[in-house]
Amino acid sequence: MAEQTLKEKTAKGLFWGGISNGIQQILSLIFGIILARILNASDYGLVSMLAVFSAIASTIQESGFTAALVNQQDVQHKDYNAVFWFSSLVSILFYGILFFAAPLIARFYEKPELILLSRIVFLGFLFGGFGIASSAYLFKSLMVRERAKVDITSILLSGVVGVILALNGYTYIALAIQSVVYISLNSLLILYYAPWHPTFHLDFTPLKKMFGFSSKLFFTNIVTQIGNNIFSVILGKFYSAKQVGYYSQGNKWMTMGYGQIVRMISGVAQPVFIQLIHDEDRLIAALRKMFRFGAFISFPVLLGLAFVSKEFIIITIGEKWLPSVIFLQLFCIWGAFAYMISLYTNLLIAYGLSDIYFKGIVGTLIVQLIVLVIFYKMGIYIMLCSYIFVSLLSIYWWHTRVCKILNFQFILILKDVLPYLFVLLFSFMTAYAFCYNISNNYLLLILKIIISGILYLTILWLAGSKILKESVSFICKNE
Repeated sequence: MAEQTLKEKTAKGLFWGGISNGIQQILSLIFGIILARILNASDYGLVSMLAVFSAIASTIQESGFTAALVNQQDVQHKDYNAVFWFSSLVSILFYGILFFAAPLIARFYEKPELILLSRIVFLGFLFGGFGIASSAYLFKSLMVRERAKVDITSILLSGVVGVILALNGYTYIALAIQSVVYISLNSLLILYYAPWHPTFHLDFTPLKKMFGFSSKLFFTNIVTQIGNNIFSVILGKFYSAKQVGYYSQGNKWMTMGYGQIVRMISGVAQPVFIQLIHDEDRLIAALRKMFRFGAFISFPVLLGLAFVSKEFIIITIGEKWLPSVIFLQLFCIWGAFAYMISLYTNLLIAYGLSDIYFKGIVGTLIVQLIVLVIFYKMGIYIMLCSYIFVSLLSIYWWHTRVCKILNFQFILILKDVLPYLFVLLFSFMTAYAFCYNISNNYLLLILKIIISGILYLTILWLAGSKILKESVSFICKNE
């Protein structure tokens, strides 16, 4: 009975996560297209220059306590309450620091307009702290449906605000306010939907027992954010805002697909791993199934986006954004496989091995920085290719760490995911051959998607793909 309950929770989590992420992706696509047609590359570039500061500040306010709460077996009100007040007070403190640091940031990039822009962008960090503890409650309780309502509402309303401001000539300020509105609404709605609510009793004692675990995640996440944003910092310092804008636009479209897929899988992975941690056979089976499900979804979405990237960019946001195509294609290749690292790291965290997680993130960043220094003079694209290559190689390293606690070989993972890749590549080649002489971008985009999509699903169905048939069965059952 317990197994069935867990299976149902996992299935429902993936289902509602998929529905939520699908709607979010559509809304983000619509608003992204409208804003990109109104604004230019320099507007996006200015906002992207601040990403690393917001990311690091957000990591400081969260401090790894979300994962610590999820991993803790017996969580009480005082635990959530301590995290709530810690993250809220840190948010207020660090916003003050960042507010007064704005002129230094502007001086670093030699862009005076960043003073006002950064003070607006960092408001998102201020308001985001109030929803961290409640968000951990939703995550631990697998309340994916409630989280879906929060995320969809936040994207919809913030997108409308951003478009209205952009149409009224607020340019990069529109992007900043859109981000702040999204984060603020998200925190407010999380507080509303979570059954747990904070009280005014300030007791930070519970943080002590979480600190040993959370501190390692804290430093790991700091390094992760530096690694994720180091490229935009380098481009912002040594290249034009327009070049940063092309880079960020390509990265943004990839992240929309990658982020939704990783959130959908990670939203159920860690809670499930924690519940199966004492049953190795079931845990390995669950992990391998998530690898297959990830490949089934991630490969067609992200590699498919790379396949139609040129037509997609021209039709959606216009030819002025064509320089972002190469960035989008390169990021999509990485993004298609990135969910695998997410599964490995979620498993390590479930076992409480945050020290290994930290070493892996730090080691990857060090190698990436070395590669960036080596290939810096060869140009942006060479740098980016080498950066992505290191990230792909790190997948095997993560597997070797997991193998020390679970007895399964990398060849099993390849057997799980490569069939989906081969079927998809065959579908792409067939679609490309069929569309070779077509020059109309609209027709080309539609035919590429339809032909490759039908071939992909048909071949998998005829091959007896359990993931596909289970997904169809679950969708039909929940109609």
